[in-house]
Amino acid sequence: MSTPTLTRPSARLGAKQDARPGRRAQGWKKLGWVLFFLLPSAIPLTVFTLIPMVSSLWVSLHKWNLISPMQWVGLDNYTNLLTDPMTRRVFLHTLIYVAGYLPLVYAGGLGLALVLNQRLKGRAFLRATYFLPVVTSWVVVALVWKWLLNPANGLVNQILGALGLGQPGWWTDPHWALPAVILSSAWKDLGFVMVILLAGLQAIPSDVREAALVDGANGWQRFSRITLPLLSPSTFFVVVISLINGFQVFDQVYVMTAGGPSGSSQVVVGQIYDLTFRYGRAGEASALSWILFAVILVITVFQIRGQRKWVHYA
Repeated sequence: MSTPTLTRPSARLGAKQDARPGRRAQGWKKLGWVLFFLLPSAIPLTVFTLIPMVSSLWVSLHKWNLISPMQWVGLDNYTNLLTDPMTRRVFLHTLIYVAGYLPLVYAGGLGLALVLNQRLKGRAFLRATYFLPVVTSWVVVALVWKWLLNPANGLVNQILGALGLGQPGWWTDPHWALPAVILSSAWKDLGFVMVILLAGLQAIPSDVREAALVDGANGWQRFSRITLPLLSPSTFFVVVISLINGFQVFDQVYVMTAGGPSGSSQVVVGQIYDLTFRYGRAGEASALSWILFAVILVITVFQIRGQRKWVHYA
């Protein structure tokens, strides 16, 4: 009878040590392929996003007018901005914009999604029509709404006058300039919110609605206790994206009001633009952009942590 061969521990240990270089080489090879396929997106991300972000942080610590050499001032730009009444004013205008824009765009998008989720003739055409403003240039949309809201001969005021209602000054009135921007912004983004919420509605299982119908639930009960809770993931996405976009509002303000009249519609990004190109204070503008970044980051983190309490995933 043959005697089994025993492998010495030192031999097994040597085999494991020999295998490690091969595994490391294989791991480096996989990492190399991953980096190779990431290069087409990593290079533009680095050149056009990461490097400008780091550069703006460096500029925010200097006094610079875009022409003469930069002068180191440390955190003075941040201190000046945080004590400047204009900074509080533009942040207040931005918050007012977000507070008016978000409910309006969500309610309108949800209403369109509920209607277009029904079996209607020409439903695909209507969906494309409502989504068309989303892919339209902001400059075009802002110019159209500036004409519609013209206090003298705009279509909106003509309709209001025919109905015997008041005719606001809209973008020429300090009290109505920001509402005019909110109205045009909500109209443009309705299609985007509609598409997201419509996808969420179509993902709700039909048997859940049918069970509620069999149990005798009326339309409001089905909407409030089934549709809205199961739509909460889509709502969460819309709220996060809309808040981030709302705090960065600029194009429509610049085209419709340019921050006026008398600064009544000036927002944070508009102030960053003016500080840089009108007043030659690029250091303060960079510091204000980082303050805005910090505000958006804090609000987004708060939303992500708070979504556990009200977002229900099926």
